[in-house]
Amino acid sequence: MPIVGGRAACRSARGRVVAYPARVTLSRQCSRAACPRPAAGTLTYVYSDSTVVLGPLATYAEPHAYDLCEDHASRLTAPRGWDVVRLATDQPAPASHDDLVAIAEAVRARPAPTDSERTAARPTAARREPDSVTETSRRGHLRVLRDRN
Repeated sequence: MPIVGGRAACRSARGRVVAYPARVTLSRQCSRAACPRPAAGTLTYVYSDSTVVLGPLATYAEPHAYDLCEDHASRLTAPRGWDVVRLATDQPAPASHDDLVAIAEAVRARPAPTDSERTAARPTAARREPDSVTETSRRGHLRVLRDRN
């Protein structure tokens, strides 16, 4: 790709040279019109609960969520009768799909338990109830216990 005056250039289908900035910004910008600042939080609406949720910047840009800069996020107001939920932005982002896949692969790679470990992991017999308690009925795995006193 040739560089023309600090800009990357390529030829269009009609043979013209088209130049565009060589640096492409990977960070997301604020969704508000004409705001050039980087996004700091993500805004979503929960219409069924009449709630506006403002939290940390989402991992992926969602079509029905709005990324806001710190200034616009701090001045956010909700429609009349709606609640605003502001989640702490200093908390780490929730685990991504890649993190969950890595955990699953680590669990799969764990060595199989030995015979002695299997017998040690078996559940012990249920503990006896005190003599002052009587079982009155049972339904499946549930029991109804009554105190004799």
